[in-house]
Amino acid sequence: MTKEMLEAFATLENEKGIKQEIIVDAIKAALVAAYKKNYNQAQNVEVDFDERKGNFKVMAIKTVVDEVQDARLEVSLKEALEINKAYEVGDEIKFEVTPKDFGRISAQTAKQVIMQRLREAERNHIVSEYSQYQDELVTGVVERHDNRFVYVMIDKVEAVMPRGDQMPNEVYNPQDKIRVLVTKVGNDTKGAQIVVSRTAPDMVKRLFEQEVPEVYDGTVQIVSVAREAGDRTKIAVKSDDPNIDPVGTCVGPKGARVQNVVNELGGENIDIVKYEDDPADFIANALNPAEVIAAQFGEDEDEKSALVIVPDYQLSLAIGKKGQNVRLAARLTGYKIDIRPESQVEFVDEDNGNDENVGDENPTNNEE
Repeated sequence: MTKEMLEAFATLENEKGIKQEIIVDAIKAALVAAYKKNYNQAQNVEVDFDERKGNFKVMAIKTVVDEVQDARLEVSLKEALEINKAYEVGDEIKFEVTPKDFGRISAQTAKQVIMQRLREAERNHIVSEYSQYQDELVTGVVERHDNRFVYVMIDKVEAVMPRGDQMPNEVYNPQDKIRVLVTKVGNDTKGAQIVVSRTAPDMVKRLFEQEVPEVYDGTVQIVSVAREAGDRTKIAVKSDDPNIDPVGTCVGPKGARVQNVVNELGGENIDIVKYEDDPADFIANALNPAEVIAAQFGEDEDEKSALVIVPDYQLSLAIGKKGQNVRLAARLTGYKIDIRPESQVEFVDEDNGNDENVGDENPTNNEE
């Protein structure tokens, strides 16, 4: 080892965050393995490192005995006393056994083990460093893309964005700056992996936290988000402060706040609805812009299903294009929603205040 090697250790620690102790331990393990393999030695050996000089030495550890049975593992008491008169039977003594050609013979083996340990250390460092960004928005630069992923550089670390997390209305070109949500930080067989997304519902939530101070400080709460990325999103908001309008707060003056989020998402439509504790009112809000006459709930509370009656002329609006409006409303509220036009409801049960459908031959079923 030379001064240059010590400088390399310092560089790895500064640039990769891999401490010198980890690198030294990797080299020690490599040298022990290489020594035993290339010199057919099975005795107890270890490697010492001189931090001042940057030198590694292979040391054989031998036990002091009265009578030597295996010279590779033992040393006689007589010989031990010649080294130091304080030695006793049972003590262990280190003898340097570094061969002159050891570096040349073991270089390849040592390199493989060292690189493996360094990769492991770097993966652990990445996971430790970036786990704090889990479920947070970060800005990255598009590096390249293939059929499976868009590769995004975040600082000096490469993250991947799978196809399902890419916006269908966006094209990602190298050097593009994009904001993404970190959805996973972990290890796999190929190394440390950071997975990011632009389609996750939580991305909308994080964008509103950045745009709306009341959302960030908790004055206005985003209760749930239902999203079909690139097309439309519904969010339900509430506030415990009766003097605050949660919907108006998120929309902002002249719609400026919500428009900033829409622009970030490439024109994705965003419906902001008020959350209500009453499920019927919440479902009615969630189906906005359609008008709801009434909602009737199933007897099984665990099933969470609702029959919703709307005016005939509002049926298409309530269902939405290809069922999108009712589908998002179902996700937002957590209820399976079955939309029925008013003309198909034969009577109203006034005892419980709910509309009740009978004899409907062609119901419009729009469950989540």
